Amino acid sequence: MLRRLWSRREWILVVLGGLVLAVALTWPTLRDPRHTVPGDIGDPALFAWQIAWAGHALVHHPLHLWDSNTFYPDPHSLAFTDAVIGYAPFGAIGSGMDAAVLRYNILYVLVHALAFIGAYALTRQLGAHPLGATVAGVAWAYAPWRLAHAGHLNVLSTGGIALSLAMIARGHGWSLRTGHRPERHRPRWALAGWLVAAWQVTLGLAIGLVFAYLMVALCLVAAACFGWSWWRRGRPPFGRRLLAADLAGGLCFAAATAFMGLAFARVVQLYPQADRGLGWTEMYSPAWRGLVIAPEASWLWGARHAAARSHLPWPPEMTLLPGIALIVLAVIGMFISIFRLRHRILLGLGTLGAVLLTLGATLPWHGDPGYLTLSRHLPGWAALRTPGRMTVWTTLVLAILAAGAVSEFVAGARVTAPRPAAGAGRSGLVARGRFVALRVALLIPLVLVVVEGVNRTSHPELLRYPAAMQAAQEPTLVLPSGGSLEMSIMLWSTNGFPRIPNGLVTFVPTGQERIRSVSTTFPDPASIAALRAAGIRSVVVLPEWLSGTPWEGVPGRPIDGLGISREQIDGAILYRLG
Repeated sequence: MLRRLWSRREWILVVLGGLVLAVALTWPTLRDPRHTVPGDIGDPALFAWQIAWAGHALVHHPLHLWDSNTFYPDPHSLAFTDAVIGYAPFGAIGSGMDAAVLRYNILYVLVHALAFIGAYALTRQLGAHPLGATVAGVAWAYAPWRLAHAGHLNVLSTGGIALSLAMIARGHGWSLRTGHRPERHRPRWALAGWLVAAWQVTLGLAIGLVFAYLMVALCLVAAACFGWSWWRRGRPPFGRRLLAADLAGGLCFAAATAFMGLAFARVVQLYPQADRGLGWTEMYSPAWRGLVIAPEASWLWGARHAAARSHLPWPPEMTLLPGIALIVLAVIGMFISIFRLRHRILLGLGTLGAVLLTLGATLPWHGDPGYLTLSRHLPGWAALRTPGRMTVWTTLVLAILAAGAVSEFVAGARVTAPRPAAGAGRSGLVARGRFVALRVALLIPLVLVVVEGVNRTSHPELLRYPAAMQAAQEPTLVLPSGGSLEMSIMLWSTNGFPRIPNGLVTFVPTGQERIRSVSTTFPDPASIAALRAAGIRSVVVLPEWLSGTPWEGVPGRPIDGLGISREQIDGAILYRLG
């Protein structure tokens, strides 16, 4: 009974502590959550729109989830880029741009909290002491490399990975310290773990696809061990209920993966230009030195690594430092750990494999065998154009090794300086002083990983919503079309979700390319006729963004005799095509 009460208290403290830590280490995200976003105003605007659209579609037309209001008239547009549709239930809460931005910022904080909780749960299940698990949770959730992805919610959303692995391991009664214990089988935990894993996949395939292949590999290893144990002992290592939970959960996971994968495969079928060749992978493959370089937003290392960062072709995807303290603790964990030696060796090999995949095509053998081999032979892998994101897995394994080391430190401290009995005298004071000093020293690893997680991420204010869009009849074209402004236009469209040809991804869809091309001479008879034929009923022009674009002369062009109207609204120009 006492153990159960302590366990409940521990997890309440972990959840509350994780939330407080997330607010503190992502600050000032929640200082002005309706008007600012972390990182820049590009990708956060895109993801805020994505979540809002997914929630809107979930409530109003779930069968047309993938046919968003952007990139009109091209179908299946939600799948033009990695989609975090697992957050759709959050998107159903509230409406409009302000709600979309607030929702995004809250989720940004929560994904950090979930990453901490997930890594804590995983390392605790594997046998780590609470302090070791805390160090692992902080080190994984707030690794310096994550600061380069402040705008990539799909990359930051990794908490479900560690949490699902923890739940599945608990369901199977397995840990690194005690191995397999059949008496601790919990089929419900195993099923819940598979469902969390399925949800994780719906948060994007940029991270989820690798996770899916990892789960397949783990299942194959588990099946081999299952068969070997059955053959040796003459009976299966676990019963029907647990097997049924694994099969049911595995089917849900496979269905979620197929749902996401088929959606993106459909895009390549409809738009061949969306297919990414291996040239993308080669271009974004980081040099080995990127593994020890922090992004600019790191409070501790950002300025110190500025010179090294300047030599990287694309720092946002090539500053991959998991944390100096984490690396040191993990190295110590290879030799001094609460975990068994054979498990440490396997974790070390896993780290090496993840690092080799992270380097992609920059290896002396050009990543073949390696990342490029997987790109050629595994379905969907070629779309993962940024090998550096494999550092997610490097960091997780390092965190497990670090948890083992810190747990061994705690065990050693208990032997070296046990809690002294109450009593007076010099010897009692010395014993208490030694006890306190060692306990304080044990907090040093935690302090170090927390300090390395402190950010100096910029939080710019989003572009103001043009009132002309509110007055326009949809479908509405917003000019200029192209560049990062498109992401802000997508976010603006959360006010009512009008159909717009605007949007930005790594390729130009057919319909968008056609509309952009004909609109460069707007307003003239040919462009107006073409836009009307495409279904466009309004054009909103933003004069302050036109300089240097093909639409620079639009505001000065006459409209007499063209059968359209023009109106100035709060600095923007609204053309009604009728």
